[in-house]
Amino acid sequence: MGLWLIGTDTLARSRFLLSPFAETFACLKLLHAGTAAHPGEEAWLRAHLPGYRAFLAADPVAGPLVDAALRSWIADFVCPTPVAGESFEATVARVRAAGSDAARANLRVSLAGPLPALLDRDDLPERATALLTHVWAETVRPYWDRRRRILEADVVARTAQVSHGGWAAVLDSLRPWTRWLGESRFQVNPHAYPPREIASGAELAFVPVTTGNGWVSWEGRERYAVVYPCLGVLAEDHDRRPVPAGLGALVGTARAGLLVLLGTPLSTTQLVAVTGQALGSVGRHLRVLRDAGLVERRRAGRSVLYERTAAGTVLVEASRRPDTYRS
Repeated sequence: MGLWLIGTDTLARSRFLLSPFAETFACLKLLHAGTAAHPGEEAWLRAHLPGYRAFLAADPVAGPLVDAALRSWIADFVCPTPVAGESFEATVARVRAAGSDAARANLRVSLAGPLPALLDRDDLPERATALLTHVWAETVRPYWDRRRRILEADVVARTAQVSHGGWAAVLDSLRPWTRWLGESRFQVNPHAYPPREIASGAELAFVPVTTGNGWVSWEGRERYAVVYPCLGVLAEDHDRRPVPAGLGALVGTARAGLLVLLGTPLSTTQLVAVTGQALGSVGRHLRVLRDAGLVERRRAGRSVLYERTAAGTVLVEASRRPDTYRS
């Protein structure tokens, strides 16, 4: 398994950050796989997969390049490690600036063998830049504002999780195979790679994306990142996730939808972003749910977060069970 050896000082200074480039790269992976994990992704793929395939058809190098770069070991030059506050344009400029020799060497590592003749060329960074820019412009940027709000909601929820259960609880939940093993050992993937010791003073970032299963990256010994899928309840299209009919009949569809979402701590602003309801409506519904003892609120830093109580969770889970009694 892949292990990172992380000192407590490095973990204490780690941070969550958002990266439009990481979101774009995650979408590239989804487009190239062509398989959705939930209905929201299915709708997105139906809208954008034809354009992606048309781009590949017009550039005979692009498809083989992605095939070679997106292996279990991602070619370094196509996926720079995220930097806080960096725009998509600034990050993709780092892809463009990669040397041709480095690009070919990275692909040989990804392929674990020689390059196909079609990829033994000097313009690989430019080709990768063109493809990534297409994915950003056509499939991510039009939705970036909403995606950013969803990602911000995930960061707030994870930060609250740190305060409740410590970093171990967060690290265990980022991806299916991430585990805090104790004694400074963090399992980042299931692959049998040699352990990497993260030096004191190195930057460590956790970067949510709305699709895919994430990846890890690093640059030298100075910067490391774990890219992970944001909480599933937020990654899906809210309108496509069913609210149990019985729960909707009992408390109202809008309130039931909020109660389902609040298995994860969220603020009113984040609930507005995810549900599309007006701020005033969300506030009124939360007040009713709170007065009924189904939702509680607490402060996390500057944010006020709402979360289901034990009674609220029992109500949601009971409404999801098939009827066991017949009259």
